[in-house]
Amino acid sequence: MRDVYNFSAGPSMLPEKVLKEVQKSLLSYNGSGMSVTEMSHRSKLYEDINAEAESLLRGLMSIPDNYKVIFVQGGASLQFEAVPLNLLQKGRADYIVTGNFAKKAYSEAKKFGDMAAAASSEDKCFTYIPKVKAKAFRDDIDYVHLTTNNTIFGTHFTKLPDTGDVPLVADMSSNILGEEYDVSKFGVIYAGAQKNIGPAGVTVVIVRQDLADRARADCPTMLKWQTQIAEKSLYNTPPCFSVYVAMLVFRHLKALGGVPAMERINKRKAKMLYSFIDNSSFYKNLIEKKDRSIMNIPFVSPSSELDEKFVKEAAQNGLLALKGHRLAGGMRASIYNAMPVKGVQKLIEFMGKFEKENR
Repeated sequence: MRDVYNFSAGPSMLPEKVLKEVQKSLLSYNGSGMSVTEMSHRSKLYEDINAEAESLLRGLMSIPDNYKVIFVQGGASLQFEAVPLNLLQKGRADYIVTGNFAKKAYSEAKKFGDMAAAASSEDKCFTYIPKVKAKAFRDDIDYVHLTTNNTIFGTHFTKLPDTGDVPLVADMSSNILGEEYDVSKFGVIYAGAQKNIGPAGVTVVIVRQDLADRARADCPTMLKWQTQIAEKSLYNTPPCFSVYVAMLVFRHLKALGGVPAMERINKRKAKMLYSFIDNSSFYKNLIEKKDRSIMNIPFVSPSSELDEKFVKEAAQNGLLALKGHRLAGGMRASIYNAMPVKGVQKLIEFMGKFEKENR
């Protein structure tokens, strides 16, 4: 067992069982004498990996048959541009801005059409999720975009807005596979891998079939979803190793009981940490309780000097990457699927010790 716990917001820790499997097959995958990092993506071996990864993800998320699943490159950030280029027909869409990445997605989309912020929580430093009613959305829009979990500020949607017949598009990068969602409620879901899926390098895109081939004429080939759909994510050389590790993570999650089991564990971990913070007069979480993320938990001590000392001493005690994002300050514990309950317990123990020593 490793003697450290990595609370990084991403790239995040991976299940130890998965890493050991990667280690075992690194020099020779499945008796081939080749590593996945060096085999052809046109080979039967890799095609099987690619197919199993998709099949497992479909099962884990109960993805309906009328949705396409592709593995692409460029991170979720590239989808900030791919979304409008693939979906804009009337030339306008509405965005719900609830954090830094939601704001970036909105900013990128404005380059391609008439975009509007239907709601925003920036007025209170993204510490809450705004209530959005159907009347908040404009008529004749192509889609509504939101970010289900806000990695930096630590909020998440507990209830999806009603968009009627307008497709709902979601950046689900930091809570995909950590919470249950009804995929049929969305037109498009996309997520970078490096939080709950696997190593950085691959991005999952889930597209309802009727939305898959309506890209604008000026959409670049590599940003067009249909390009990869037609070739089963093998139009060009994919991030083979990242897809392979994602496949192993999907196997691991299935063995644990799937997303419902992970959500129960994640809620337990979050409850433990929030309860400790709320019962402390030393630490504070500034997020409205009803909107608190179960993946990313920011908190502060009484001063920025103590925050800095906390991060340093935590690292010395094997609790890594707890420094908050520069936009939020303080500390942030990212407790994705791979973070064991024991890691959260260790963090709470250290927090209690630090509080007693620094009052």
